[in-house]
Amino acid sequence: MAEIRNYTMNFGPQHPAAHGVLRLVMELDGEVIRRADPHIGLLHRATEKLAENKTYIQSVPYMDRLDYVSMMVNEHAYVMAIEKLLQIEIPVRAQYIRVMFDEITRILNHLLWLGAHALDVGAMTVFLYAFREREDLMDCYEAVSGARLHAAYYRPGGVYRDLPDSMPQYQSSAIHDEKATRVRNENRQGSLLDFIEDFTNRFPGYVDDYETLLTDNRIWKQRLVDIGIVSPDRAKALGFSGPMLRGSGVEWDLRKKQPYEVYDQVDFDIPVGVNGDCYDRYLVRIEEMRQSNRIIKQCIDWLRKNPGAVITDNNKVAPPSRLAMKQNMEDMIHHFKLFTEGMHVPRGEAYVAVEHPKGEFGIYIISDGANKPYRLKIRAPGFAHLAALDEMTRGHMIADLVAIIGTQDIVFGEIDR
Repeated sequence: MAEIRNYTMNFGPQHPAAHGVLRLVMELDGEVIRRADPHIGLLHRATEKLAENKTYIQSVPYMDRLDYVSMMVNEHAYVMAIEKLLQIEIPVRAQYIRVMFDEITRILNHLLWLGAHALDVGAMTVFLYAFREREDLMDCYEAVSGARLHAAYYRPGGVYRDLPDSMPQYQSSAIHDEKATRVRNENRQGSLLDFIEDFTNRFPGYVDDYETLLTDNRIWKQRLVDIGIVSPDRAKALGFSGPMLRGSGVEWDLRKKQPYEVYDQVDFDIPVGVNGDCYDRYLVRIEEMRQSNRIIKQCIDWLRKNPGAVITDNNKVAPPSRLAMKQNMEDMIHHFKLFTEGMHVPRGEAYVAVEHPKGEFGIYIISDGANKPYRLKIRAPGFAHLAALDEMTRGHMIADLVAIIGTQDIVFGEIDR
């Protein structure tokens, strides 16, 4: 008889299904996984240490680069931690804008997750559909901040500027003549709010398309049902949060349980799974996109009716207007001090967590009264999920590992930090 023994195999670090530079050392018995040891640190950029050497405002763009699919939500936790230390109130309009863009970001994140997850499992069409919708939302990012990805739009005290009254227009080219360009610009004739409203009216139909392709698809269900099951108690013990926790049947959402900004003013439901497998987590995220759409609609209604300030008038925290800065010596000094030396934050410590698309994203800051943090620690949701990969994959096939990595919705920028 030939001697049969387990053998070790590398998965990654550059693997199309790894969603970042993940190296997995797997111990295999034939095609069955006996052990999976995740090796991380290949993308380490020392964000926490860099933040301790930058002023508070200079670190805002670093937050975008942590999870580069959920940019503004990362900023949100960071600026809220600074606001907690400063003990300042921010205008209600700014809170509604933040909530609206948090939910736009949640849809952006889930669209990329859905497209990539489906692609890993072998479905190509959903990926192309999801990126078509992402394009519209990226245009919203660009209209409001000037950048399509790394926005740096949230600032301590509010948001950088109010929503624009016009949307960028497509220009005719060799590929799109004037007639085609007019059609492409039809929903861009009004303000940013008009454009987002048009998107929210179209979006439920798009989600129906994804569900038509996947939800009852025989192959999709064979690949996801009963794969990577995590019980509710085990999910809590492993430190799961977000859709990973709700997919296991635990109704925990910071937007409901510990509401921040104006989440207690908007109406939405928390989708919860039953079996704790990959398929339930898929269904939870699909329903989350529909609920985010509901929240965005409510924010649009409120923002239309309530104009007002979008950033605090405390010039020790937020810069004065450009006009005031160029006409008034006092405002000129405030502007200069804020962008050279930065704001001084009172001594103390603060932890603020937000309901990130991937789970609980927390920022812990210790201030010693200087113009930069003494310590900054990031609680990344993906880190706890990746730590459970070994437990979730044991006894499964290599093909199932790809589905489990997909369902975890991992992005390495926040895991390696």
